[in-house]
Amino acid sequence: MNINQLIFGRYLPGNSFVHRMDPRAKLLLSFYFVLVVFIANDWCGYLFLALVTLFCIKLSRIKIKVFINGLKPLFVLILITILMQLFFTSGGHIYWQWGIFTLTSNGIISSVLITVRFILIIFMSTLLTLTTTPMAIADAMTALLRPLARFHLPVDEIGLMLSIALRMVPTLADEATQVMAAQRARGIDFNHGNLFKRGKALISLLIPMFVDSFNQATNLATAMEARGYQSGKPRTHYHQLHWQKTDTMALIVMLLIIPVLVFLRK
Repeated sequence: MNINQLIFGRYLPGNSFVHRMDPRAKLLLSFYFVLVVFIANDWCGYLFLALVTLFCIKLSRIKIKVFINGLKPLFVLILITILMQLFFTSGGHIYWQWGIFTLTSNGIISSVLITVRFILIIFMSTLLTLTTTPMAIADAMTALLRPLARFHLPVDEIGLMLSIALRMVPTLADEATQVMAAQRARGIDFNHGNLFKRGKALISLLIPMFVDSFNQATNLATAMEARGYQSGKPRTHYHQLHWQKTDTMALIVMLLIIPVLVFLRK
């Protein structure tokens, strides 16, 4: 696995329509799309959602190759999901059976649909992070959760944790790449050998990463204290969010997805 291909949490600057959208609108649309993906349950619906995803990617002016490369680090997770659906789904015609493993027609269909659903959700979530800075996502989350502050929900702290988490993903990925390069220079091979040898080689990666993660957290806490950060105190924001008519139009258009899915199902 090439850690450099991990694109979730990375921001690609641009001036496309998707980049200019209000982060609150993009966050709402992303949540709505994930919900819609779970509602769809036939080939026509998934084909329509795939076309919607490709259209949104086209509007972002980001090459589809970037999203495809971003799937490679998640290949093992996707493969495990496919195998679980393929050999543990009952019903339909039985093609092969051995012990607890059964290959059926329903299992094949279910594995394909789950894979498509997985890819659509990853693409749309990645589109959000590629076109929106971590700070903007945190501000959008904080603004959307603001009504819950009257129920003593720590809205600002949630937004801060979200922004730190999104920012630390690519940072730790870059650190892991440097550690792997240093360990390879010392003769450690991460790509060859049996499962036991690979697991043993990963220990030389995990221990420095744990140490570096704690150092990063300590430095971040020191920087926040030096800047006078206090939990629970009112905060100001340098970048103000501005909702535009185009954001409203985008929400209206995306809301039409469910009626289209209902029509296709008929």
